[in-house]
Amino acid sequence: MFDLVALDADDTLWHNEPLYRTARDRFCALLGDGFAPDLIDERLYETERRNLEHFGYGVKGFVLSLIETGLDLTGGRLAGDDIRKIIDWGREMLASPVELLDCAREAVEALASEFPLILVTKGDLFHQESKLARSGLGHLFRGVEIVTEKDADVYRRVMARYSVVPEHFVMVGNSLRSDVLPVLEAGAHAVHVPYDISWVHERVAPEALADLHFHEVAHIRELAPLLHRLAREA
Repeated sequence: MFDLVALDADDTLWHNEPLYRTARDRFCALLGDGFAPDLIDERLYETERRNLEHFGYGVKGFVLSLIETGLDLTGGRLAGDDIRKIIDWGREMLASPVELLDCAREAVEALASEFPLILVTKGDLFHQESKLARSGLGHLFRGVEIVTEKDADVYRRVMARYSVVPEHFVMVGNSLRSDVLPVLEAGAHAVHVPYDISWVHERVAPEALADLHFHEVAHIRELAPLLHRLAREA
């Protein structure tokens, strides 16, 4: 049934969001008790969302948004040493080891033995390529698509590039907004694999998922059995 299986990377194959959560916690501590954490999170998210069209997804845009938020909240009084600390956090994030999710390697190896696999991830090109190389999973994918955004048109172009019709394409990932909704809009199958924590930007209303092509598993090791079942039912 499936001629191509696409996998997301961050928080689907390896841990990513905890790095951002740690940086947010350090940022709150840096600004001090004069600012409520909820206010900081709200202002930071507003800045990140506004900056997506300029800097895209990834650590570099996040660091710039931290600095801008700090300057805004302090009325431009964020110290130069504090800005340097934020930049250093970004360097630490970029150099952090790639930690695969439990059973991710075994699940991808099992899938690669039965289905053509590609990786579809968004973010900074250099950083995503580096993480894939360090993950040790790169050889299991027939193609790698690193995109600036994941929307229905992007998925349609990916399917066209690999000569796959939507009914025979499935995307697997942890983000409902990026890995599920636009895939369903493009007429293909989407499998949601929830991660423990998620960026607020990626959350969607449950009613948006009322689609026969939407599927969900609790763990990536359940993915191959799900694909087999869907193929039998088809």
